[in-house]
Amino acid sequence: MPQEPKSARRLCGTGTRPRTLLPLLLGCVTFSFRWRRRELAAGRAESSSPPGMAAPSMKERQACWGARDAYWKCLDENTEDASQCKKLRSSFESSCPQQWIKYFDKRRDYLKFKEKFEAGEFQPSRTTEKS
Repeated sequence: MPQEPKSARRLCGTGTRPRTLLPLLLGCVTFSFRWRRRELAAGRAESSSPPGMAAPSMKERQACWGARDAYWKCLDENTEDASQCKKLRSSFESSCPQQWIKYFDKRRDYLKFKEKFEAGEFQPSRTTEKS
């Protein structure tokens, strides 16, 4: 990232009296934001988000959720037999960002656990029973 101009560093330096520090800091923050915005507009500064990490559009999100729901429905209908749902899983993976897939998989596991627990079907492991 490019360095701020020397005048900004001198302006935002230390050695001021405490009662004038707050207005000085507010001025420095405002200057920094303006400077950063100008650098981004000129294409000289790096974007704050990593490349390829832009938020999905509404259509992309809806496609992801639809693929997730179809995959989950297939798992429910085939009593958790993932081999019956390979095509839907690949559609789910191609429609959603990797972090979302990871989150949705964990969420499904949690929801299934919660469902069993509330129905009284959950059996703790033997080591948990002893502790």
